[in-house]
Amino acid sequence: MANIKSAQKNIRKSATNAKRNRSVKSRIKTVAKNAKQAIASGNAETLKAVTPVCASVFDKATKSGVIHPNKAARMKSRLAKAANKVAAAQ
Repeated sequence: MANIKSAQKNIRKSATNAKRNRSVKSRIKTVAKNAKQAIASGNAETLKAVTPVCASVFDKATKSGVIHPNKAARMKSRLAKAANKVAAAQ
């Protein structure tokens, strides 16, 4: 354990941030998985409902600094591309 007050505070802060980051990353994975399942099923209506939720989760993760803005943009772009492909197939 650290002896200096600022070091102790940094340990507490990093633990809090790690807990938040873990929660946010788990949420990202969950919504991405739901989107992939909708894409695999080919259900355009479900995908239309899931896509804005995914984009929102990605943007919130970016806003809190959990993921890089370019990563969020890339994930949203790939999701939109897949959604358009499913919509065009129907």
